[in-house]
Amino acid sequence: MAGVSVVADSTSYLTPDLIERHRIHVVPLYVVFGGDRTVPETDITDYDAFFEELRAAESLPTTSQPSVGDFTSVYEPLLADGGEVVSVHISGGLSGTVESARQAAETLERDGKGGDRVHVYDSTTAAGGLGLLVLAAAGAAAEGLSGAETVARLAEARTELRLWFSIDTLEFLRRGGRIGAASAWIGSTLRVKPILTVQNEMTPVERVRTSSRAFERMVDLQRQCHDSGADGWCAQHINAPEQHQRLIERGVEVFDRPPTLASEIGPVLATHTGPGLLGTGAIPLRFLP
Repeated sequence: MAGVSVVADSTSYLTPDLIERHRIHVVPLYVVFGGDRTVPETDITDYDAFFEELRAAESLPTTSQPSVGDFTSVYEPLLADGGEVVSVHISGGLSGTVESARQAAETLERDGKGGDRVHVYDSTTAAGGLGLLVLAAAGAAAEGLSGAETVARLAEARTELRLWFSIDTLEFLRRGGRIGAASAWIGSTLRVKPILTVQNEMTPVERVRTSSRAFERMVDLQRQCHDSGADGWCAQHINAPEQHQRLIERGVEVFDRPPTLASEIGPVLATHTGPGLLGTGAIPLRFLP
């Protein structure tokens, strides 16, 4: 019998090299401009032009989950030879993506096309955290684990995953309705920089006074990961390439190894957080391929 194929959505922002090397199948989310132009996130490659449009827009773009059909079109050929699928997605507290994936599996099961062999996993995180878990799934699949065993490995990895990000303002999260528990900070963050995580929804961690202090705090959090034995690390950014490069340099000093994942976060999450995000996180290397 064929093995396990790994499917992810585009909000992990894995690099093309990682996607190809680990044979990951990506289903994109969508950006909706002005209600009349819907573009798969993976088709937007000029991020500078996207941010120019974002800054100039009278109203923010919206985002949309993949359709059930988007998922069935990916799952069906992967199931055709008797294999299994592990489908790992952005938190259900932030997006309906995981629900679309479940509905696609149910549709294929009802049609007798192997939907019962699709294992959908809600990562309860996003971006780099999701990316590290997708890589963990790919590693488990490469070891020959079954779909159920791969999901069990993911559940274990999720308990040890840590992820943080700093942003310039909560305004984009507020306007997009994705602010979650951080809503308690609205009105008190004009002169501070929020640091958040994702635990199903956007969850506040702490506030610092300046961008430089936020940066140093991210390095402190990297040290915490290293000290706890989590050395498979990531660094991501939104429209902050110089800070991102500095964070990578500092992270290499902390972990004594390059990041497992370093990339720019794309338009779907950028629409909700705005530019200026800097993120980092880690899981133990034993979970990674």
